[in-house]
Amino acid sequence: MYNSPFHSIDISSNSFLVTGGAGFIGSNIVEYLLKYNAKKVVVLDNLSTGFEENIKPFLSLSNFTFINGDICNSDDCHKACAGVDFVFHEAALGSVPRSIKNPIATHNVNATGFLNMLIAARDANVKRVVYASSSSVYGDSKTLPKVENNIGKQLSPYAVSKMTNELYGEIFAKTYNMEIIGLRYFNIFGPRQNPQGEYAAAIPLFINALLNNQSPVINGDGEQTRDFTFVSNAVQANIKAMFASTINTKGEVFNIAVGERVSLNQLITVLKKIIGTDIQQTHNAERTGDVRDSLADISKATTAFNYIPEVKIEEGLGLTLSWFSEKYGARTVEKELINKEKK
Repeated sequence: MYNSPFHSIDISSNSFLVTGGAGFIGSNIVEYLLKYNAKKVVVLDNLSTGFEENIKPFLSLSNFTFINGDICNSDDCHKACAGVDFVFHEAALGSVPRSIKNPIATHNVNATGFLNMLIAARDANVKRVVYASSSSVYGDSKTLPKVENNIGKQLSPYAVSKMTNELYGEIFAKTYNMEIIGLRYFNIFGPRQNPQGEYAAAIPLFINALLNNQSPVINGDGEQTRDFTFVSNAVQANIKAMFASTINTKGEVFNIAVGERVSLNQLITVLKKIIGTDIQQTHNAERTGDVRDSLADISKATTAFNYIPEVKIEEGLGLTLSWFSEKYGARTVEKELINKEKK
């Protein structure tokens, strides 16, 4: 997936920790770091929403270490940070509906877990932390495109947990003189995204349904819009933010997206065209806490660390479909995966 590097320095003398590194985005970051000869890559993951299968190709490598641990456990965080130069914090409990159903679990992982990691990184004298925030922090703001310094009121416990991350990131950077950067992801999709379970994201659910000749289900009228972002763009942003030399590292946050939006109805139309099917979607009621429209202004990230999304949505959908087809064929994905998510 990564034909050219997103960094210009030699990383063979650097050690990295990727929390949530067995998950969707985290495992893609791990793959990149190992491809370009990182001295050491440590993954901290409790496999609650990640899968050992995602990191299986790396387990035999001498420069790779997997710690089956939990960011909610302070000792695990300190163990994982020992001897590490840089931290990519991807571990989180995603999903707006999940957070509404169980706000305490979402807070414990996303807010307290993040605080544990910041303390461990501080104590280990980590050089820089880049962490995953979310476009959900924009909440009820109707302004488009979304600009970093103009947010509304958050609409879900998940959004509040991510806003809490940003507040802690800024405070720790200034109070403890740490280098901390937040990335507000906009609907990341791509290979290794889990299509199973109650809280699966829209694109893998749609792909799974269409590949199995089933009607994809949309919550709402389908005219809600999203700035869908292929995972290699997120990896690019993480790598460039980690190594940028002329960037404000005192808790600054940056939108990570493509800067284009499509409706869910348009998305399914594109998928059906690529697959070659005319199956019609069905509609359920709108979900509580969902943002209606989302579109990012990515100029701040472009200016700060030359973030330029290389893969647009149609190409990304094609790459994602190829991965799903190769991995699962036309078989029902639910029969292939064990649902290990904690409800």
